[in-house]
Amino acid sequence: MSSDMEQYYRENGRKVFLYLMTLCGNADTAEELTQETFYRALRSLKKYKGDSSVYTWLCSIARNAWLEELRKRRKHTGEEITELVEDTSPRPDEEAESEDSRIRLLKRIHSLPETEKEIILLRASQELSFQEIGEIFGKSENWARVTYYRAKQKLADSR
Repeated sequence: MSSDMEQYYRENGRKVFLYLMTLCGNADTAEELTQETFYRALRSLKKYKGDSSVYTWLCSIARNAWLEELRKRRKHTGEEITELVEDTSPRPDEEAESEDSRIRLLKRIHSLPETEKEIILLRASQELSFQEIGEIFGKSENWARVTYYRAKQKLADSR
């Protein structure tokens, strides 16, 4: 592995894994996709021009790997995307009101269309800027802002 890629992995490996966890909700799948992300990044390292941050570039690769995984799963099992998302229903011992509210919010987030869900999670859990989110999706910063706002409105309306 090149020294650049080793450095990219040290600096971004955990963050890419956490990003993938927000998408798939499964640690094993997230780990496999993280490995696949860095494998693809290594293969295309010469194509990286530095137009975006390394993390943004890696998240774009990770997102594509996740979408490919979803397509494979649907093709093989016919499952819907919503069935692939981790079950966030509360455990019996989680009776506190704040925990219930958090669970309800996560369920509402996971019921959003895939793109809107990703944008909400990138903004909230990864604290990415709208510019970085736009770069991940290959869209503009304004597109990211508008899509985020609309997704937030859907969440507020679904209460």
